[in-house]
Amino acid sequence: MMEKFVSRTATLEDLDVLLRFEQGIILAERPYDNTLKEDPITYYDLKELILSKDSEVVVVLHGDKIIGSGYARIRQAKPYLKHQEYAYLGFMYTDPRYRGKGINQQIMETLKKWSRSNGLTELRLTVYNDNAPAISAYEKVGFKAHILEMRMDVD
Repeated sequence: MMEKFVSRTATLEDLDVLLRFEQGIILAERPYDNTLKEDPITYYDLKELILSKDSEVVVVLHGDKIIGSGYARIRQAKPYLKHQEYAYLGFMYTDPRYRGKGINQQIMETLKKWSRSNGLTELRLTVYNDNAPAISAYEKVGFKAHILEMRMDVD
């Protein structure tokens, strides 16, 4: 029998689980970024993202258990681009026990629909260059590399 996963808009009641997911993302990304401060750190203001009319935080449930998350936020495009706004995606997380079951794809599809309903025609996200599993997951749903941001230490 096929497992059933349901996506819905996150609520403030989901915050404890989402804060744990955020720490899971930070733990997974830490090896790719030696510029991150020591723990504890946070990436997102999840409460603000949940409450904002310019963002949509989505969770995926298996039964009553939250197993995945992601958000889309309306951002202003650079003035030289064809579009004025786009949806920036972030906070992509799937509980390790549910990876490989299409959860990320379901999150992306839900966020794509939200973006389309807000008149947006483009999605963007950032991913660490060496994070092959994440890059593969994003390519699987149609993303293509666009710009490579580079950095160096001055010392």
